[in-house]
Amino acid sequence: MTPLEIELFSCRSDNFGVLLHDPVTGATASIDAPEERPILDALARRGWTLSHVFTTHHHNDHVEANPALKERFGVTIVGPKREAQRIPGIDRMVDGGDRFDFAGRPVEVILTPGHTLGHVCFHLPEERLLFAADTLFALGCGRVFEGTPAQMWDSLSKLAALPDETTVYFGHEYTLSNARFAKTIDPENAALLARAAEIETLRAGGAFTAPTTIGLEKATNPFLRAGDPAIRRHLGMENAGDAEVFAEIRARKDRF
Repeated sequence: MTPLEIELFSCRSDNFGVLLHDPVTGATASIDAPEERPILDALARRGWTLSHVFTTHHHNDHVEANPALKERFGVTIVGPKREAQRIPGIDRMVDGGDRFDFAGRPVEVILTPGHTLGHVCFHLPEERLLFAADTLFALGCGRVFEGTPAQMWDSLSKLAALPDETTVYFGHEYTLSNARFAKTIDPENAALLARAAEIETLRAGGAFTAPTTIGLEKATNPFLRAGDPAIRRHLGMENAGDAEVFAEIRARKDRF
């Protein structure tokens, strides 16, 4: 099967826009719809026509362009059942464990409450792709606005269980700040220190830090490493549960 093509671009102040395109059928999905103009520009750049929007959660910076894109293209908007009343233009409601077809490929829906209660991620197992939006970032995770830290830890654990080679696209370019924070939690992690230096160089040159991989995040992202003995020692939480350690890391990031 011909591989899907991906176009990554900036929206708003720090959102990522992502287009997913099948060159055989012409089907093209926007992962969320942060802002209409950058999406239209990306489509024009590639000569693609939008057919779908895959909505991950209800926050305005992820759904703002839904109505305009629906009016312009007649797109099918797929989004979380648990937030359906807050997803403009939603056509198909999905929940954790659901599967649907995009251009002949299965898309698995992973329920990841925490950032919002109904947040979902979209996983294409045959392509080894994950669209994690505001659940998992490079070296970070989303703020816990609606759920609990325990829910967010459970959600991140679901993503960490995916194959290490899974490529991860995420919702925001927060990686430089995340790297600086991560070093305060896991200061002896050589892989993290090397990655942080690389990120400084990338951002200084205006380059994106997306995508990442599950394997890279497991090795360097403190929010996936609550069970790591060195982090536990550093936090003085050797005997705490993983969810407790995660909650402490998240609380520190909120104050960082």
